[in-house]
Amino acid sequence: MAGDPRVTPTHPSKGHHMINRKSRGRLLASVALVGAGSILLAACSSSSEETAASEAPAASEAPAASEAPASEAPAEGGTVAVSLITKDSTNPFFVAMQEGAKESAAALGVDLTVGSGKEEGDDAGQIELIENAIAQGQAGILITPMSVNVNDAIKKARDAGLYVIALDTPTDPPDVVDITFATDNCLAGQAIGEWAAGKLNGEKAIIAELVIFNDRVVSVDYCRANGFLQGMGIEVPTLEDMTSPAPTGNYTTGAGGEYEIVCLEATGANEAGGKTGMENCLAKNPDINVVYTINEPTAFGAASALEAAGKTIGEDVYVVSVDGGLAGVEAVKAGQIQATSQQYPLKMASLGVEAIKTIADGGAPPENTSANGQFFDTGVVLCTDDPQETVTAAPQESAQYCIDNAWG
Repeated sequence: MAGDPRVTPTHPSKGHHMINRKSRGRLLASVALVGAGSILLAACSSSSEETAASEAPAASEAPAASEAPASEAPAEGGTVAVSLITKDSTNPFFVAMQEGAKESAAALGVDLTVGSGKEEGDDAGQIELIENAIAQGQAGILITPMSVNVNDAIKKARDAGLYVIALDTPTDPPDVVDITFATDNCLAGQAIGEWAAGKLNGEKAIIAELVIFNDRVVSVDYCRANGFLQGMGIEVPTLEDMTSPAPTGNYTTGAGGEYEIVCLEATGANEAGGKTGMENCLAKNPDINVVYTINEPTAFGAASALEAAGKTIGEDVYVVSVDGGLAGVEAVKAGQIQATSQQYPLKMASLGVEAIKTIADGGAPPENTSANGQFFDTGVVLCTDDPQETVTAAPQESAQYCIDNAWG
């Protein structure tokens, strides 16, 4: 078995409704799936969903995807079946995404299967889950794609008639999927970079970058990290290459000043990796005063290492991040993180389930809404209790506002 991915069906499989791609074409035509009704689906659950969720095995206890039985050919007018495939089932961001999908599926009567790789980087696990969705004749797939290594499997799914929506992480290139529902990760990174430059107010920036991987190209990774540097006013020659910025030079946002990039540490986007990565960076230069983190679990690990080194966070060093989960924005309120860009995974997944159900029922597919026309933008807010005039990439809101709106 290639990846031993985790999979949890939330409803027993019935006759599945597959989208007829030939009859409707691939037009991203007329309806952007926004509005109060759509958003409410992410906020309200039904008793039937709660029952289904409680009866389903936890993701970590579920059988491997290769053991899941494939259904027969889809029955006309049968249940609309959808798979949600995340990168893992432990990151709070993906847990929230799974809950949003379950709530929407319950409200709409969609047969939802939730699965994931074992961990960040488990391409084989995601590929196996995609192949299962094809074999079961499902209508569509929602996926947070691990890397370009899953592109061929996604193309195979689309050729088989499944409508594929990327969530949070755009594919490379974007047209590998039908559409992407995501935060603008470049803007999310830019906002925290603008904040950091404003807070430094001309002081030399001694920067640690804690990323997911430093040996592969992942859009969410380079877009957030290099977006952060661009927000500070640091030249980024190649957006897709996190090593392309010069290690020293000048930042130009706000008062501007000198900068030094001390490290680009791979963390796996988890707390343990964040702690180890921060320790490695401090060993190179104990005077780091700005820490960029790919997400809040990484930020928590970094904060642990900084405190162990005797640093006062918020005075000696500023920690910035992306996600805006409840624990993350509570950390902003407590002063452990100074600013984080909040995104809305519940909304991404809820709207994704709704979109596939609409298409399977003969409705129109969603349209791209982002400024660059490449994805459906689900929004971003900068959460901080110390707003800076230098921030233009996103609206700034208090930690309490972000606590009240965590995960969307």
